[in-house]
Amino acid sequence: MGAKSNRWTVLVVLCASLLLVTVDATVLHVAIPEVSADLRPGPMELLWIVDAYPLVCASLLILFGTLGDRIGRRRVLLSGYVVFGLASTLAVVADSPALLIIARALLGAGGAMIMPATLSILRQVFPDRRERALAIGIWSAVAAIGAAIGPLVGGALLEHFWWGSVFLLNIPLMILSVPVGRMLLPESTGDREGPWDAAGALLAAVGLFAVIFAIKRAGGGDPLAPDTAAALVLGAGLLTFFVVRQRRLAHPLIDFTAFARPAFGTAVGCIVLTVMALVGLALIAAQYLQLVLGLSPLETGLRLLPLSVAAVTAGLLGPRVLPLIGPRRMVALGFLATAVAVLALSSLGADDNPAVMISGFVLLGFGLETTLFGCYESMLSDAPPREAGGAAAIGETAYQLGAGLGIAALGSVMHGAYAAAFRRDEEIAENSGAAGNSLSEAYAVADDLGDAAGAALRDHAQLAFVHGMRAALVVSAVLLLGGALAALRLPRALAPRRTPVPEQSRAEPDSGGSPRSVPSQGAGRRDPDRGERPGRRAELAHQDREDPDDVLPGRDEPGEDGTGTARGGDGGTRLPSRITRP
Repeated sequence: MGAKSNRWTVLVVLCASLLLVTVDATVLHVAIPEVSADLRPGPMELLWIVDAYPLVCASLLILFGTLGDRIGRRRVLLSGYVVFGLASTLAVVADSPALLIIARALLGAGGAMIMPATLSILRQVFPDRRERALAIGIWSAVAAIGAAIGPLVGGALLEHFWWGSVFLLNIPLMILSVPVGRMLLPESTGDREGPWDAAGALLAAVGLFAVIFAIKRAGGGDPLAPDTAAALVLGAGLLTFFVVRQRRLAHPLIDFTAFARPAFGTAVGCIVLTVMALVGLALIAAQYLQLVLGLSPLETGLRLLPLSVAAVTAGLLGPRVLPLIGPRRMVALGFLATAVAVLALSSLGADDNPAVMISGFVLLGFGLETTLFGCYESMLSDAPPREAGGAAAIGETAYQLGAGLGIAALGSVMHGAYAAAFRRDEEIAENSGAAGNSLSEAYAVADDLGDAAGAALRDHAQLAFVHGMRAALVVSAVLLLGGALAALRLPRALAPRRTPVPEQSRAEPDSGGSPRSVPSQGAGRRDPDRGERPGRRAELAHQDREDPDDVLPGRDEPGEDGTGTARGGDGGTRLPSRITRP
């Protein structure tokens, strides 16, 4: 099998890994009512059952992403398969909210090993930007397929089995993935310069955990609680110290100078805003379809299917559209389309309106995937291959952070608006107990009341839920419009292919007969006798591209052996990011 066909085989394996992780991220949404009825979790326990996965995953992405650059991305990926399979087994047998939360947390740890590894390996095996754009389009389309399969698989299983069956599929697939991945995936690392900053990785993990914990506590209705404030202060302090520490190190885990580059920093921020809308809206939609319209879990999955089909279509069209309109227009138009879809969906009420719902979901899926594709392509192409794991970890951290923020922020808006609308009828509010907390609790109280009083409570609670949903959708639309404005900082077009300057014009002998480097355009001179300060080193690393389409005058072209080895501008050789076949 040739090198080119090997790349696409690797893509298939990576997409299968991503599919499992994305299915697990959404499969529980349709099972929430079943979990609530069986395990009887409290409001905070239910929030943690849903959010433990993104919280732990977001906390550990930087740790495992940069560790993969150091010890091998395939090794971390295969370890993630093992952890994911064991955690799925624990979730299947969970008989209490606490045990299910632990299982979901372990699933998050496995996901943190898998997700950045798939993107960083993809970055390495597709050095050509045009091929990589197609690979990223397929990768993101598979993520959308996972979002579709999750509710459908969950709904189908819940029609015949208990809620724990939604995790059962992971076990045989992970058992199969370990030997297949070991046989087919290439091993790759970064350049391994300097020590791996284990202390910094732990700082980032604890800091992110504390910040997202505070966000979830605030979203659960305790924004002013002492533990919420303490977690926020602790997390912000640790992350600040982490950033200061990284900027001083000669070999940092994360190149924070990358955030000043529009193609990278703006793309990361847009990912956060996009996922805030995506995840929060998905959770609200699942609750609306089941609790207000009374659809079964399978019917709920089918109603959400147009959103995912549209997202798949956008992911496959993205590689063709991006060169025509450029990252700036693509991401901005994606945000605008999503905002229009959200505003259209805000017209939904307590009665079913399939035409508005389906058209809104189609536009929503297309807009969200267009935005995510443009962001990921810009971010990943802007990062040097040697830092692929760290860049992928930042992108996936942004994704998971956006997921936590979306559920917490939009959930808080919806809860507050629901409670306010519920209290408008003082007579019902005074005699309904916990019904003002959530729609599911209102239904439980209504069942106890029975007859006319129960029916009146159900109708009133449904109207309050619709009011809260509309408030959350309007907030989401405002965030999306803000994202469209932020996207204007992205590059207008892809970097054009340019012919590199011949080797002899880059190295000229000085008066002493030794080679003298001629700096690249816009770059300062480098004195090898004085070394490089950390900020300058990061700038040079960014210039040290192995992407044929990103070659500019004065930069190096990748070697023809596919490893990226090339003659440096100073006449020496530089080490490539290592890719070895198993």
